[in-house]
Amino acid sequence: MPHDLTVGYLLQQLQDLDPNLRIRLAVNPDWPFAHFLGASIVISDGLVYIAEDGQDGYLPPGVRDALAWT
Repeated sequence: MPHDLTVGYLLQQLQDLDPNLRIRLAVNPDWPFAHFLGASIVISDGLVYIAEDGQDGYLPPGVRDALAWT
């Protein structure tokens, strides 16, 4: 998988999902956490940035295992 994903790739991955599903950003600095996505999107220098809007807590074990972050 490429390091830089595109908006099109992300849309393709999400298009068949229930539009009412909540979204979290999985972050793994040293401990795997889930973060809320903010509503702000900024486009700068050909990149799209989605704002983080606070930490939701630790990732569930199943998610950590699926991401191989255990």
